[in-house]
Amino acid sequence: MLKNRNKLLRYSSASVANVFEKETAMITQMQANEISQCLILWQAKTPTIVFPSGQKWPESPALHTALQADNWKLLSRKTGGAPVPQCQGIINLSHLYVWPDATPYSIKQAYKNLCQVLQYFFSQYGLSSETHSTEFSYCDGDFNININGRKIVGTAQRIILKKGGGKIVLAQACILVDAVLEEIIKPINLCYQLCDKKHRVKAQAHTTLFEHINTRPSVDTLYRQLTQAFIDSGLG
Repeated sequence: MLKNRNKLLRYSSASVANVFEKETAMITQMQANEISQCLILWQAKTPTIVFPSGQKWPESPALHTALQADNWKLLSRKTGGAPVPQCQGIINLSHLYVWPDATPYSIKQAYKNLCQVLQYFFSQYGLSSETHSTEFSYCDGDFNININGRKIVGTAQRIILKKGGGKIVLAQACILVDAVLEEIIKPINLCYQLCDKKHRVKAQAHTTLFEHINTRPSVDTLYRQLTQAFIDSGLG
């Protein structure tokens, strides 16, 4: 991530909307061949539920009102299949890169690439992690990263076509660092309830980094370690 055509953006406290706008700007630069890749690391300044776009999850006035009553905002985006909480104590990363032309695109391999970087990051703390779905977790998927069967990272992916051919991968991860699990699960279940979904998520299906380590590294330290994990992997 240190080459001239690579960008590294870090935000310790930013609005979710502003980060999404920055992602869009970076995609535009990549489509114009101005940059090769970008790693964005960020934490939400204001508690926000990120909704997947589409009719499956309608943004009703009742839902906005109910979330606002608990001081949560609501914002939609094109990646992800279910609501995701964003607040302090949750580190997010967005890795934008061009898929190699000589390699047939594989969504599974792209997910594996991201998970391998993050599993290496956890290994630096002596933590062993596995990649699999996690029953009763929010935005469940086959490429959750788990510690002792509990979800610590959720991942998502989106493909954008590049001008002149080629694909830009937007790989995303949401890392639970020290968020209060009961507090981030409550608005998720509210979303399920008001969108007439039978499924509910459980706090105990999740875990945080700080539950497993004695030190309490700063956000800046975690950002440096995540960045180095990408560099060491050869992806960054």
